[in-house]
Amino acid sequence: MAEREQRRDRRNREEAAPEFADRLVAINRVSKTVKGGKRFGFAALVVVGDQKGRVGFGKGKAKEVPEAIRKATEQARRSMVRVPLRDGRTLHHDIEGRHGAGRVVMRAAVPGTGIIAGGPMRAVFEMLGVQDVVTKSLGSQNPYNMIRATFDGLAREQSPRAVAQRRGKKVADILRRPEAVEAAAESVEA
Repeated sequence: MAEREQRRDRRNREEAAPEFADRLVAINRVSKTVKGGKRFGFAALVVVGDQKGRVGFGKGKAKEVPEAIRKATEQARRSMVRVPLRDGRTLHHDIEGRHGAGRVVMRAAVPGTGIIAGGPMRAVFEMLGVQDVVTKSLGSQNPYNMIRATFDGLAREQSPRAVAQRRGKKVADILRRPEAVEAAAESVEA
């Protein structure tokens, strides 16, 4: 009994806190020819994010468009991932993502650049909360493959803190520029 109440409470909290924004990326209509005519079905692709570093995507299929969108949104909320962002506005480093024949390149950008991305990738970055990024889609133009390739790349995104922790160094050692390292070495030699 208590488990059921916990589930109900969790569901009510999710419905009460509309912290997530969603973006419909694509709707696909398919038809099946049957004896009496044609039956139509719809597939929806949705991207959901909190615009603070969490994003997810989902697809849903149904006989009606609203039901397909609802299913896709629920799946997207379940599959959300956290992506580390630099200053909450751009990526930490350049990354490449792949899925099938789809390949995308994503690059960090200076403030004021905006989101330079097309179609499905733009939706992902807007829902993620990225303000400055330059992207290029190479290969497949299929929105499903483009989004999966984008998520593949975002999964490889690493913050300097995570890299420093893994290597057992300080963040300052990792972020130090090569010129600064050379100047420090010269000053030690002199």
